[in-house]
Amino acid sequence: MIPLSADSLRGIVAGDRLSKRAAGFPAANRNQRDNRLKVRVLTVDRVEKKEMVAQLHDIFSKTSVVVIAQYSGLTVAQMQTLRKQMKQAGAQVQVAKNRLARIALDGTSVASVGALMKGPTLIAWSHDPVAAPKAAVAFAKDFDKFVILGGAMGATALNVDGIKTLATMPSLDELRAKLLGLLVAPATKLAQLATAPAAKLARVVGAYAVKDAA
Repeated sequence: MIPLSADSLRGIVAGDRLSKRAAGFPAANRNQRDNRLKVRVLTVDRVEKKEMVAQLHDIFSKTSVVVIAQYSGLTVAQMQTLRKQMKQAGAQVQVAKNRLARIALDGTSVASVGALMKGPTLIAWSHDPVAAPKAAVAFAKDFDKFVILGGAMGATALNVDGIKTLATMPSLDELRAKLLGLLVAPATKLAQLATAPAAKLARVVGAYAVKDAA
């Protein structure tokens, strides 16, 4: 049996009313059936909302960073572009009702973002703490109707400048690549690094970072 969505059930209610009137069924019988269908619609609505809250709570509990942004004025095509760019960066984006999202935030470390959820907002998140900020900032440069409001990295609340700062940092993949470059360096260089003073060590690591960036 295929479960019906709330919208489908509402359509059934409306269609049933018209058919009953046309057939001349007593109003009392029509009202009884309508009431039963309305109860079923409300039940489906509650189930869907409960599932959405549970899904969002799981996301908020496990993610490293959350970005909140307004998207009013973006076209369907632009939203698709945003989703694509987020996915390529290793992040995800979702539009959810603010009331449900605030309920889902309860008991999570990123609960501070609830204060940002006013009007048409969306949620971007990633396990890499810089992936979602990078994708959001890049998209905002191309589409001025996409407005970053802030976010959170764990229990740390982030304003717009905080999101932009995270966006300038190397991703986890970039850091791993730099670390790998150090690990495959000649043994003599590794030995020198092991005995070098802290200041010299910092300069050598910085040199490698600059070399990789070039």
